Amino acid sequence: MMVIRKTKSAKFLTTPTRPIQIDRDRSVAGLLDKMEGISFQGRNLALARNIWKKMLADHATILMGLAGWAVPAGMRRLVAYLIKNRFIDVLVTTGTNLFHDLHETLGRYHYIGSPNVDDAELQEALVDRMYDTLASEVEFREADEWIGNFIAQLDLSRPYSTREFFYLLGRELAEIATEDGILTSAYKAKVPIFCPAVADSSIAVGLAVSRVERKTVFHFDIVQDVIEIAQIVSRAPRTGIICFDGGSPKHFLEQAETTAAMLKANARGHHYAIQVITDPPYFGTASGSTFEEAQSWGAIAKGAQTVTVYCDTTIAMPLLVTALAQGAIREAKVRRRPTFIMGRELRVNYP
Repeated sequence: MMVIRKTKSAKFLTTPTRPIQIDRDRSVAGLLDKMEGISFQGRNLALARNIWKKMLADHATILMGLAGWAVPAGMRRLVAYLIKNRFIDVLVTTGTNLFHDLHETLGRYHYIGSPNVDDAELQEALVDRMYDTLASEVEFREADEWIGNFIAQLDLSRPYSTREFFYLLGRELAEIATEDGILTSAYKAKVPIFCPAVADSSIAVGLAVSRVERKTVFHFDIVQDVIEIAQIVSRAPRTGIICFDGGSPKHFLEQAETTAAMLKANARGHHYAIQVITDPPYFGTASGSTFEEAQSWGAIAKGAQTVTVYCDTTIAMPLLVTALAQGAIREAKVRRRPTFIMGRELRVNYP
């Protein structure tokens, strides 16, 4: 009886785990190599790094989504690094992250705080809290005013896609930036930024205040963004998405393939997909939805290489980006990638 059971179990019990041991390899890339042999989210994080490297080697067009409070939490330079070194080709993010990037580019800061502080006292002091991170409400309002001054320079007789708007905003900031952030890096590298939920941010607050107080009427053409992202994925030989947190950026990236199919373009689903999230799927949120579910919509290709890492972005992103910088910089530099012409309408060329 014991012999039979051992024979049946043999097809399952093939590769033993490899407990991590400390050695002289101090690189993050080396650590993730070791984590391939462990379990749970550690192994998934190592798999995410490997899939990202496969995207680079396969010359896939890489589109990254970024939600949450990533920039106030300190992820700004990491995202800028990914853009500058072309580890990604397109960024989809929230107006919140872009506003906080603008805030820091203007020479302002976010500050370490505590989730246990008296919030009524903070409100009286005009200090805003993002969990354990603090910032000046006065400086935020100054940034809103800066946005109003910026749009006054634009041709207000026509609407702008968010992609065109943030390209022009990056160009304006590049004139005064002492250090490149997300917007300025994207402008210089001609990496398009899409912001599908721009109304839910202080960017829109600045536009609203300018409209009421200055009569400066600015309009977004959100539909143009939908068309352009669909054109990017339909023209790419292969695509991969990387989502840090869920929200509107993740849904917008998945929706791109559905839109392309409805426009009768070349929609095949994303060939690679990584997501770093904290939401489980059983509450029915877009943030927690699985890539298997997205496959039913045609967003993810059959046979795609995917992984979900259940982890805080502030843990996963530093490890992944550092590991790529240590072990995949050559792949990023030599890969065939799209080039974009950033006019009123986006044009994309593939080698």
